[in-house]
Amino acid sequence: MLQIVPQMRIFAACQPVDFRRGIDGLAAECRRLLNLDPFSGAVFLFRNRTLSALKILVYDGTGFWLCYKRLSRGKLKWWPVEGGGQVSARDLQVLLYHGDPRSAGYAPEWRRVQQPSVSN
Repeated sequence: MLQIVPQMRIFAACQPVDFRRGIDGLAAECRRLLNLDPFSGAVFLFRNRTLSALKILVYDGTGFWLCYKRLSRGKLKWWPVEGGGQVSARDLQVLLYHGDPRSAGYAPEWRRVQQPSVSN
């Protein structure tokens, strides 16, 4: 099981890839499209041409995980459009539930946290 946590580095290939590719083919796309090492432990996202499916590739230290999601209706509502877009963990979670992170309405990613005052 893969758990999506805020500390993950997540990268999306903005161009569609051939979904007949398996782990080795997608690992090669990590190098070719994103100029990144597929063994780095980062999460890599790929989409098909019609925006109806996505694949997730990640190396966990012992082997690769390849996850595939095909929508039963409609298309993905959002996808990064600039080359090698980095995606936040919460944007990925919204995307996996067929949502649009741009309209999710959550709090800003970086908020100043008040440090408790120390009194003697």
